Amino acid sequence: MFTGIITDIGEVQALEQRGDLRARIGTRYDMDGVDLGASIACDGVCLTVVAKGAGWFDVDVSAETVSKTNLGGWAEGRKLNLERALKVGDELGGHIVSGHVDGVAEIVAMSEEGDSTRITLRAPEALARYIAPKGSVALNGTSLTVNEVEGCDFGINVIPHTQDMTTWGAAKVGDRVNLEIDTLARYVARLRDFG
Repeated sequence: MFTGIITDIGEVQALEQRGDLRARIGTRYDMDGVDLGASIACDGVCLTVVAKGAGWFDVDVSAETVSKTNLGGWAEGRKLNLERALKVGDELGGHIVSGHVDGVAEIVAMSEEGDSTRITLRAPEALARYIAPKGSVALNGTSLTVNEVEGCDFGINVIPHTQDMTTWGAAKVGDRVNLEIDTLARYVARLRDFG
């Protein structure tokens, strides 16, 4: 489990297609304190550390994960939002995030609003019903609050701190973004459908 509070900006250092996709990710994390088999959310996708060294770790990405996320568009040099898994007693500063991406949204508009950036995204139709005004979403692993929803489009504001501490400062129209809907919204909808 994660919180959607990004703790490092990593970088894709190498990609190798094997049976699965192997990615090497550069990080500022002290890898001596990260066990093999540990989970790290990479742009919101929970991935398992399979090898590590000073300033890097490797993950294997299945074809299923590539098909449901934006990982198929990864290239060497790409910056990634990173978050280590929660430990008992950690502060829950964002919202509960599983790292199981539901689909990919697209940035369709951006504008400056004060010091913040207002971003409009378009969710896949099958996921749009789970997104509610003032609800939470995880976008590329970042816990964000939804401002408004209109059909499949929804808006967020990204404050300067978030732009500086994540990859959101480099976002642009047309970017494909990993979307994880709020777990509570998923269960409420399921109960409504079958209740």
